[in-house]
Amino acid sequence: MRVGLALMLLLAACTPQAQDQLAREAARSAITPIVAQRFPGIPVQPAIDCIIDNASAPQISALAADSVLGPNENTARIVSDIVSQPGTLTCLGTQGLPALLR
Repeated sequence: MRVGLALMLLLAACTPQAQDQLAREAARSAITPIVAQRFPGIPVQPAIDCIIDNASAPQISALAADSVLGPNENTARIVSDIVSQPGTLTCLGTQGLPALLR
């Protein structure tokens, strides 16, 4: 509980750009194990970049909140929703697959 409060206080003290960056970094930590577990064979870093870049602000916030206690089924559902979006699929096709071929 204290970690969540500390994160909220830290975010409140930042500029909007810094808040966004902190939330995105926190979301990355929640997304990483989900991507590694549910999407084996996809290069993790490019996939995470595509997911973060195509997530809405509420999705980023929810994922950042999930990073406090660790990923759960809600995290997996949000990631699956983002991955199914056309923009994410296009990103994975242009960023993720070339990384596989290297």
